[in-house]
Amino acid sequence: MFIPIPAIDIQGGRCVRLEKGEFDRETVYGDDPVAMALKWQAAGGTRLHVVDLDGAREGSPRNHEIIAGIAMALDIPVQVGGGIRDAETAEKLLLLGVARCIVGTRAAQDRPWAEAMFRQFGDRLILGIDAKDGKVAVKGWVETTELTAVELASALKPFGAARVIYTDISRDGMLTGPNVEATARLAAETGLPVIASGGMSSLDDLRRLAQYPGIEGAIIGRALYTGAIDLAEAVREFK
Repeated sequence: MFIPIPAIDIQGGRCVRLEKGEFDRETVYGDDPVAMALKWQAAGGTRLHVVDLDGAREGSPRNHEIIAGIAMALDIPVQVGGGIRDAETAEKLLLLGVARCIVGTRAAQDRPWAEAMFRQFGDRLILGIDAKDGKVAVKGWVETTELTAVELASALKPFGAARVIYTDISRDGMLTGPNVEATARLAAETGLPVIASGGMSSLDDLRRLAQYPGIEGAIIGRALYTGAIDLAEAVREFK
């Protein structure tokens, strides 16, 4: 089953969207992330994606209270990323009611740590891979490594990495369509289920992704807030 996943990005306590991951190119869509989360659940969302942008930039989560409020208010699972760079932070978020935590920066930079984390948490962790020009980016997308997405996912799969969120940074927040080819290639070459992220602009984008059995869903951000994609319609189509 292909799952359309609504996204909430939190910066300064508000719901925002960035363009290409650049922190100074934000659009504010609401001052109450919990109310926004309830809106997407009411529209039929079966999973919610939350990013703590402050945490991603600063290296540790900064919006625990808001995230806890979202997890408590919703009946659907919540997955959270942004600044999760130690086991204690992941444990705290899981205890707050978060279903899955997303690890990215440190997983790319510290292989022994990543291996230990996936051994400990298994499928309660999602490997978040953000790519710029085909290379894995870290620290809120401000630095690029020499690793490719396939190399990173393949290396961590034996240690329990069970799924990947793949974001093409150049597409994120731009409504230009996802990088279907790169996403499908990552799923095919690693054998891992991949959730696409970045650039969703229409139901046609979701239809293109859903053609590939290895792509299990898509995270939708700006397109929901501008009305380019209607979540209820997307959920009905892919039931």
